[in-house]
Amino acid sequence: MRRQPAFDRHPARDDTRLRAVVEDAAMGRWEGARELLTATGADWDRRIFRLQVLARAGARLTFADTWAQAEPRSPHALALLATVLALRSMAGPRGQGSGPEMEQAWETCHAAGDTLPADPTPYVVMLALLRYHSPDRDRQWRETVHSVWQEVEERDPWNREAHHELLTYMFPDWHGVAGEMFHWAQERCAHVPRGMPLHVLPLVALAESHRTRMKKEGHRYGLTVHPWTDNPSTQQAWVNWWTYRAPSMPHAAFHEDANYLAHAMSFANQHRAAAEVFDAIGPYATDVPWSYCGDAQQLFARHRKWAVKGSGP
Repeated sequence: MRRQPAFDRHPARDDTRLRAVVEDAAMGRWEGARELLTATGADWDRRIFRLQVLARAGARLTFADTWAQAEPRSPHALALLATVLALRSMAGPRGQGSGPEMEQAWETCHAAGDTLPADPTPYVVMLALLRYHSPDRDRQWRETVHSVWQEVEERDPWNREAHHELLTYMFPDWHGVAGEMFHWAQERCAHVPRGMPLHVLPLVALAESHRTRMKKEGHRYGLTVHPWTDNPSTQQAWVNWWTYRAPSMPHAAFHEDANYLAHAMSFANQHRAAAEVFDAIGPYATDVPWSYCGDAQQLFARHRKWAVKGSGP
C-alpha cells in the first residue's frame, strides 16, 4: 500500500479538467464549462458529476446565468442553469410545495430536456427538486416522482446519481420509511450488473439508518452497536462491485462510493481487505458516512492507519 497523501477536499476530486474550469468560472468565464461539457458527450455519469460541481460554484455566482443568456438554446448551458436554479431553490425551508424558485428550476429542466432529449440530467435534477420541496409524504408528489423516475430509466437505467437521489427520497427523514429504503436498495442490487457501483446502495441505507438512530437515541444507542458487523451488504458490495469494477476506468463519483465501502469494511473489522479500498481512495476522504460515527477526518485517518498496518507483512 502506497504512502497516503494529505486530504484533498476539492469537490472535483481527481477530475483535473473540471478543477481548471471551476477556477475559470469563479472569475466569471463560462467558455471553459462549454468546452468541458461538450467534450464530455454522452458520458451521462461524468456529465452529471461535472454539472453538480459547477453548479455549486454557480449557485452563488452569475456565470451560469450569463452563459444561458448568451446561448439560450445550448443544452449544456440550460442543464447547468437548471442545476444551479435547483440549488438556489433549496436554500429555503424544505417541504413547502411548489414556489417561484422551484417552478423556475422545473421549467428550465424541461427546456434542457427539449434541447437534448437523450440526456437524463434534467430528470435527475427534477428528482432532487421533488425530494426537497415535496410536502411530507404527499401522495400526489410521490406519483410525480414515479413519472420522473420512468423518464430517467428510459434514458439511463443504471444512472448512479438518480438511484442515490431516489434512495434519499425514501430515507425516513425525508419521505419514506426504513423498510422501504432497505427493500428498494436490495431489490435494485438484485438486478444491477456486476461491476457497477450501485451495489453500494444498501451500505448507504445502512449508514443512514445508523445516523437516524444516533439522532433519535443518542448514547442509548451509541457506537457499541455496529450495524456493519456481519452485515451481508458489505460483502455483497465488495464482491459484486469492487472485485468486478474496471480500476482503470473509475466512475465519476468513485470516491464517494469507495468511502462508503471503506467505512463499512472498517466498522466490520475487515481492516486487511479495506487496505485496497483506502489505497484507491487516496486523499479523497468524504465527510459522509464517516461523520455519522464521529469526526470524519479523524475516523478516516485512524481506520486507514489500521488498514495499512493490517496489510503489512
